[in-house]
Amino acid sequence: LLARWNVRVNLTGARSPGDRVRLLVAPVLPALTLPGAGRLIDVGSGNGSPGLVLALLRDDLRAVLLEPRARRWAFLREAARAAGRDDVEVLRLRHDEYAGPPAPTVTLRGLALPLSALTRMVEPGGRLLVFGGRPLEAGTFRREASPADPRELQVFRREA
Repeated sequence: LLARWNVRVNLTGARSPGDRVRLLVAPVLPALTLPGAGRLIDVGSGNGSPGLVLALLRDDLRAVLLEPRARRWAFLREAARAAGRDDVEVLRLRHDEYAGPPAPTVTLRGLALPLSALTRMVEPGGRLLVFGGRPLEAGTFRREASPADPRELQVFRREA
């Protein structure tokens, strides 16, 4: 599905199945046990990694995927439907337009956002998982040990 959609929508530079696993699935695996069961919000879901990948690997997660770009939003809806995950909610919204309840876990990958912009989305005591990018300042969050290289995954907990 990803390869077919990638022809029309620039979802990833990964061309082979092996590259797609290496770039989109493998970086998510160290975080597989971090979210508790329940809701997860993925900000800027794009190609589905990490939010949709986590939801597909953990059927106890109810993911809310936020993606403002129409074609990527359509891809995510189709991917969730094709995977039989009717409980995955795909919203065509930016993070600052989301008005729903906060979640115990929020994820994002490759977005240059200050962590403070995400505070209201994370329940007090909840976790923020940041995939990729340079180390971030914690601000209203407390940095936790990461199960992976911090350049690949940074873990923060919102102060209660």
